[in-house]
Amino acid sequence: MSIPEPIGVTDEQASVSVATCRFTVLTVNTHKGFTALNRRFILPELREAVRSVSADVVFLQEVHGTHEHHPKRFADWPTMPQYEFLADSLWPQFAYGRNAVYPEGDHGNALLSKFQIVRHDNLDVSISGHENRGLLHCVLRLPGDDRELHAVCVHLGLRESHRSRQLTRLAEYLAELPADAPVIVAGDFNDWRQQADAMLGPCGLREVFAAHHGKPARSFPARFPALRLDRIYVRNLKASRPQVLANRPWSHLSDHVPLSVEIEA
Repeated sequence: MSIPEPIGVTDEQASVSVATCRFTVLTVNTHKGFTALNRRFILPELREAVRSVSADVVFLQEVHGTHEHHPKRFADWPTMPQYEFLADSLWPQFAYGRNAVYPEGDHGNALLSKFQIVRHDNLDVSISGHENRGLLHCVLRLPGDDRELHAVCVHLGLRESHRSRQLTRLAEYLAELPADAPVIVAGDFNDWRQQADAMLGPCGLREVFAAHHGKPARSFPARFPALRLDRIYVRNLKASRPQVLANRPWSHLSDHVPLSVEIEA
């Protein structure tokens, strides 16, 4: 049985409707599965909170790949990497960028996706002799017309001079992508002095909270957010309904509150 087209919709409008892809993006610094000051291990609770958002693409920072000692200390420590535990059955695709490696284990950035991850790469932007940082770049295939979406998960350094060099490297990297490609850059920028917008604006990126509310969102510390550290930037995409998830349970999970936004490609 054929389904009639809605009255008043032209062929051109129908084709545009079919091509449109809407999805939700979430970014959260997981603080390695612990509350602020490492007082309590809350990864299982964090997983339930992440699941409740029903996001299609999740940007994670400070997520453990492995740790030798924690499974002996915490009975509910997962038997798999934290990003795989968080992905559970909702996000069949995930990628991990290992940044910090130490005798006990490692941690870095991860991306969970309901869309196919075609390829991924982890770009080392560490400053020699200081904290290890990376940019996890994933190429996702959007449903419908096989368009590719570039998603870059970011966790920048604590020092302003380091962030400036890392942002410059990010801008150079983005310049290598096709100019018309849809791009999302999200994560923990540690940019409390709000320098990132000026450096990334020439790349065509716009921050979704700044576009809607005039300033990036307050996201740290989680209990009483005051600093604007976390960001979601987009290019060649429409963004709507940016939200700061600052209420319970989020205010008592990790040390950052998550940010979410709806995207139309």
